[in-house]
Formats: sequence, structure tokens, C-alpha cells
Amino acid sequence: MITHYSFPNSRSVRVAWTLEELGLEYRCQHVALDKGEGQTAEHLARHPDGKVPVIEDGELTLFESAPICRYLAEQYGDGSLLPESAAERAQVDQWLSFIVTEIEQPLWLQAKHKFALPQERRVPTILPTAAWEFQRALQALERRYHGQETLVGDTFTLADIFFTHTLMWAASMKHRLPESLVAYSKRHAGRPALARAAEKEQAATKG
Repeated sequence: MITHYSFPNSRSVRVAWTLEELGLEYRCQHVALDKGEGQTAEHLARHPDGKVPVIEDGELTLFESAPICRYLAEQYGDGSLLPESAAERAQVDQWLSFIVTEIEQPLWLQAKHKFALPQERRVPTILPTAAWEFQRALQALERRYHGQETLVGDTFTLADIFFTHTLMWAASMKHRLPESLVAYSKRHAGRPALARAAEKEQAATKG
């Protein structure tokens, strides 16, 4: 059985969401990052920086949400979440890269300098620049997104999981989003698999 190492309200929910969409059996193992469990020798053997998500699937250990989800869809999806054509798969990868490096990056920069970094390492003056970067990335995305149901073709893919999660994160940080993206996020955030994923990660915190 797949073991999913997680922490609620983090990027690990992308992996749990993918697992739920694919209908896979898995064990959700909570890593109490807020109590230092990520820095134990045991977990550092799984993730060299002591973070989540991580999965173990037999002899395979993988960290970082994009390659984990890509692996799960490739290995178990049978065409679900990852299109069959090479051209559309490349488009999914294109969006995954853009979402992680351009849209999510300034959000994480803000988060680090608001609460994630040690107090003495935070630089509050960088926050307006990060907010500007995020809005600039959204404007770039809107040159290719014009209100369609999904980012690639007419089916729900990994690109939609990552984009929806990132937009939800942006909304929680009070960023202004175009109405078309608010509607997009609301539509996909209502998927039952996401609710199950969040529930399972939360339940794992109770042992």
C-alpha cells in the first residue's frame, strides 16, 4: 500500500487529492512539522530538507508534489488526470512548471517572509514585490486562459489540481483574483475527492 506523508493545509493535499481522484488505497501518515518531526533522522532519509509531501510505494520513495502526482497518474491513472496523447501530456507538464515556478513562487516567498522563516531572517519589505510578481504571473496566464473549464483539453488533469490548490492558497492570503479564476477555482474546489483528501489528512493528525 502507498504511504503518504502529509501535513494539513500544505502542498501535501495535492498528493492526497490525486490519490483520491485515482481511487487508490493509501495510508496517510502525519508528519508534525510544527513539532520538529520533519527534522528527525527517519524523515530526513525520506526528504533531504525534512518537508512534505513524500510517498513510499514499495521500494520507491519520492518527494516534491509535482513528480509524485505525475508518477501516480502515470503509474495508476490509466488515462485519468494525465492525457493519453504526447502533445496534451506536454501541455500538462507545461502548466505544472508554470504554476509552480511563476504563480506559486511569489506566494511562497510571501509566506516565508510572513511566518515560515525564523523571525530574524524575514524581510517585510519584500512583501509588496512578491504581491506584484503574483499579479504579473496571473496576467500572463490570462493570455492563455479565457474561462475554459480545464487548462488542457476538456478533461480534468493534474494541471487543474495544482492550479486550483494554488488559487485557493492565494485567496486565503487575500490576493485579488479575476472573476474567471474565482469561478474556475470554486468549480474544481468542490470536487468530492478534494474534500476526502482534506479529511484524511486531518484525521491522520489524531493518530
